[in-house]
Amino acid sequence: MLHYNENKVTANEATLIMASGFAGEVQQMNFRHKLNRFKHLQNLKPNVRTNAVHISLNFHSSEKIGTEKLQQVAASYMEKIGFGEQPFLVYRHHDAAHAHLHIVTTNINRMAERIDLHDIGKLLSEPARKAVEEEFNLVKAESKEMRQYPGIKKADAEKVRYGHLPTKRAISNVLTAVLRDYQFTSLAEYNAVLKCFNVMALRGGEHTEMFAKKGLMYTVINDGKPIGMPIKASSFYTKPTLRNLEQLYERKQEKRKPHREAVRKRIDNIFRGYYAITQKKFMEEARLNGIEVVFRQNNQGQTFGATFVDHHTRCVFNGSDLGKAYSTKGLSERFSDHTRSRNQSQKVPMPEIQPVIPFHRQHGPELPSFLEIALAKVQPDHDTGVPKRKKRKKQQQQLTL
Repeated sequence: MLHYNENKVTANEATLIMASGFAGEVQQMNFRHKLNRFKHLQNLKPNVRTNAVHISLNFHSSEKIGTEKLQQVAASYMEKIGFGEQPFLVYRHHDAAHAHLHIVTTNINRMAERIDLHDIGKLLSEPARKAVEEEFNLVKAESKEMRQYPGIKKADAEKVRYGHLPTKRAISNVLTAVLRDYQFTSLAEYNAVLKCFNVMALRGGEHTEMFAKKGLMYTVINDGKPIGMPIKASSFYTKPTLRNLEQLYERKQEKRKPHREAVRKRIDNIFRGYYAITQKKFMEEARLNGIEVVFRQNNQGQTFGATFVDHHTRCVFNGSDLGKAYSTKGLSERFSDHTRSRNQSQKVPMPEIQPVIPFHRQHGPELPSFLEIALAKVQPDHDTGVPKRKKRKKQQQQLTL
């Protein structure tokens, strides 16, 4: 953990902004000094296997926060989760589109006791995070502003240099954020998210040794195609190997369940805004609503799957998981060769009823009620060529009879 952050500092991608519980000035401490401070406590209880903690605090991309405030946020958060008396280092990273901190500490205290980490995320970190947001007037994680943008910096295919460290860092930044924030249940869904940020996970051909041994490699992509030499999954800090990913699927599946219906409704609202819509227009509208639609194709160019990446809830759903209407076949039946919006000034097929009541696409169609139709102004009858006087006379005669 210490090496990871110190390497970021060396590459000018991070800055050490705080060292709590350390003697001396931050800038005067070398790597060995920092490491020995943690090891001194860890040696007090050497039988503990998990004896280090790595925390990431992320802020909204719209927030411009100074170093002093970030120090206060870090100190307040650590106090609230029970680590206020522990030595910890706070690094500010500059390698993403949003401000974020990495905190390194140990869970062995000076009394040679182990600080319990079981369920600390739910029991202590979540309440602490909410309290800190209120205390420092930060954008709340549940707010619309926080959900609007994924806040992950894409890997720049033009700037990466293959065979050099910057390429690995560009991919690593994406992997770290996606693994932490997005809920997916398969490699296909995982790849659907990665492609949004110009990264792809490769398994190799089905008959290769790499595929048989469940190997996984990562590469930067340009226009959906891999470029340069891929990098082994095991060489990344987060160890995003296929075996480790498979252990995450079940847990992530539970986390995405509460958002399934909301994603379905947002997709349906797009279709309700059009009398007819093409696949291309649907994908554009979905993107404007925070949903990336990824259609998977085989080597023959045939589409065999659709995946929805919702950047609002950070959940990924295969189309068939949402229902038949969202599968590849169901979607193709809903697409048309042309687009016709309900907001366009075209007459609805009710020529005798005026006016047509307008409605807004984002709220779904507001159809006129039966009473509104009955009381609507009707176009005057066309001249039939029969004099009105004769018509009235004929009616009178019929009444007389």
